[in-house]
This record gives sequence, structure tokens and C-alpha cells, in this order.
Amino acid sequence: MFETIRNAFKIKDVRKKIFMTILFVIIFRVGCYITVPGLSQISFDDSGSMNIFGLLNSITGSALSQGTLFSLGISPYINASIIVQLLTVAIPALERMSKEGDEGRKKIDKITRWVTLVLAIVSAVGIFLTLKNNYTGYVNTSWLGAQYSTFFATTGGQWIMGIYIVTVLVGGSMLCMWIGERITEYGVSNGISLLIFVGIVATAVQQLASTFAAGNWAEALIFLIGLVLVFAFIVWVDGAERKIKVQYAKQVKGNKMYGGQSTYIPIKVNASGVMPLIFAYALMSFPTMIISTFWPNTPFATWWTTYMTAGNGNPIGTVVYNVILAVLIFVFAYFYSQIQFNPVEISRNIQNNGGFVMGIRPGRETAEYLAKVVSRITLWGAVFLAIIAFVPSILFSIPGWAGMNTASQLVSSMSATGMLIVVSVALEFNKALENQILMRHYKGLLGSNSKGFLK
Repeated sequence: MFETIRNAFKIKDVRKKIFMTILFVIIFRVGCYITVPGLSQISFDDSGSMNIFGLLNSITGSALSQGTLFSLGISPYINASIIVQLLTVAIPALERMSKEGDEGRKKIDKITRWVTLVLAIVSAVGIFLTLKNNYTGYVNTSWLGAQYSTFFATTGGQWIMGIYIVTVLVGGSMLCMWIGERITEYGVSNGISLLIFVGIVATAVQQLASTFAAGNWAEALIFLIGLVLVFAFIVWVDGAERKIKVQYAKQVKGNKMYGGQSTYIPIKVNASGVMPLIFAYALMSFPTMIISTFWPNTPFATWWTTYMTAGNGNPIGTVVYNVILAVLIFVFAYFYSQIQFNPVEISRNIQNNGGFVMGIRPGRETAEYLAKVVSRITLWGAVFLAIIAFVPSILFSIPGWAGMNTASQLVSSMSATGMLIVVSVALEFNKALENQILMRHYKGLLGSNSKGFLK
């Protein structure tokens, strides 16, 4: 990867794109430090109902806990993209639109932006209502600035402050979406993925820096060694794939012979990436957010917090939560593999092009064979995601780990979803740089050949 970056800086166009990417990332990080007037730091540890925002805070680089302009970050856009992608499979009109080329893609992007706006408003309102419900524990010293506390105590002041805070948070989220799209257009790789990557890494770096500053070198080194091992495991699984050999028969058309070549279909072990984890966590956290926002002090909220949330101090509740989370990971892994890989369609394409899988009849038997292979590989991909999801829980259960509070905080700062995202985005960025370098080499080759031809 370092060799790729070094080669990229030698090419003017690629170097310009890298600098544009760095510029937009800096703008994003500056917005993560601009505090919203009237908001102060938000503590997630003072109230159990606030723990659901931990993942959001990690993705935004601790911007939410600091009450900044980019508190919502790019999360509404991510959720909107997932929703639109699922609706594209379920709604025929959207499916036809997605197959219309660039024009259809522009329409899908426009719909995604509107859904992002709606989700940003809902998220901002949910955050404000949650803070309002916990207002008694946050007076003057935490989430609300001291100069606004008296004003907020009035009914009219609550409405005005609510509209103001929601408007600022929604505007910041839409600005994050714009920055991500500009990185995709003028920079390197996918801008949205890079912003998530930067937020997660910033959170981990902040926690790591404070750990070294406090003199806890041993715990920080243990964390770094464990992180490197987990990253190596993720990269190893990410590159694992099953290659299904496809042979194409020879065809004579006129005076020319076509075909007769062999290729393969690569099926990755973890083809769905981090999506099953995101879906599973979202489905488990969404009811918690709704309950803590609208029914925070009811018996049902107490029961839900005890048995259906993580880190609740109840062993039975923790086991129930982990079992349900594991089941959801498997369900969404198979669901997402069905969306990405259609055995019937691929079998039809192979047959129409005169190809066949070695030892398998073309048509229905090929489709059944591909479906069986994908099902087996998806099983191991789901097992891998479940292992990654429970790495923090396993570490916390090790005897003696409970006394290492700093190391526990470090592990919490780099969640399972965060680790997968960081590795995936880093590999994607490296691949995008390699493609940019390769493209410039081809252009240079064509340019030199055309000049020689003209001479």
C-alpha cells in the first residue's frame, strides 16, 4: 500500500486528487470541532438511555458527544442508502430505474438525498427529545450551556431550542453528505466511506493518545497488538474466495472461431461486507432509541433495558441480546447474499454465452450448484462476522481484564463494525489508487503510440 501511495504522488493528476481528498477531509474534521451554540458536552455514561448513540459517536469521531456541527455525521446518508437499496429490490419501479444507466442512477441518488433529509430530521429530533427527557441530570453542566438553562426551562424556550438544535444538526448532516459526494467526484475512492473511516480512526486515535498521555503504556500496547492481529484476520478473510471454473465451448462464426477459453466465477467468503452487522445492530438499537425517547421511565422500558440491550449488567439479558444479535447477523448475511448473487441469472448468462461449469449440466442444475456453493460460503462468512462482533465481549470476559479500564475503553472505541469498516475502506482506497495509476499509464501509452502514428 505504501508503494502504491508513493507511485501515486509521482503522477500529477492522481496527486491533485489526493490533495483534494485531504482538503475535504480536513474540512470535515474542522466541522467536527465547531460546537453548536447552546450545546455543551454530552456524556453517554451518565444515563443508560444514552448508550445507543455510542456507535453513532464512534462513526462521527466523537463529534456527537462534543455537541458539534457534524454531530449526526454521515449516518443518515448511510441509512438512507441502505433503505433505498432494499426498496430497489422490493419495488419494481425503483428496480427499473436502477437499470436505466446514468440517468437512472441520478434519479436514485436524488431519492436517496431526500430520504437522507427525512432521516436526519428524525435522528435530530430523537437526540433532542432524549436529551430533554434526561434534562434533570444535565442542568447547567452538561449538554445545555449554562446561559440557556433558564430559557429552556420555559415551555416556549423548549420549542425554540428544539427547532434551533434540530435545524443545525440536520444542516450539518447534509453538509457532510455534500462533502462525501465531492470527495467521490474530485478525490480518490468513495467519499462517504472515507468520512466514516476518518471518524472511526479519529475516535480510536483520541482514546489512544489520552491513554499514552496518562502513562498507561502497557494497556495501550496490548490494545495495539490485539488490533493488528484482528486486522490481519479480517484482511485474510476478506481476500478469501471460492473460484468456480467456467469453460466456454468453441463457436465458429463465418471464417472465425470464438470461445474455447476458460475463466472462473469468484465468490468471496465475506461478500456482504459489513452490511449484515450494520443491519443487525440497527434492528437491535432502533427499538431502544424509540423506547428511551418516548417511554423512558415505564416498566416496559426497564424490562427492555434489562433483557434486550448490551452492557446492562444482567448476565441473562446479555446472553439473550448476544443470541438474538447472532441470529440477526446470520439472517442478514443470507439475505444480502441473495441480493448480490442471483444463481439463476448467472446460470442463464453462462448458458447464453456457450459456457458451462465443469462437471455440471447447464441450466437448472448449474443454478442449483451455484446456490449450494453460495449457501455454504455464506455460512462461513456469517460465522466470521459473528466472531468479529463478539470480540469486545470476549475480551471483556477474560479474567483480569475488568481491572484494565483503559484497555476496555480502547476496545470500546474500535467496535466490531468499526474494525470491519476501517479495513474495508483501506483496501478500497488502495485499490482505487492502483486503478488511477493504471489508468494514467494506459493514457500515457495511448498518447505515445498516437504521436508515433501521426509522425
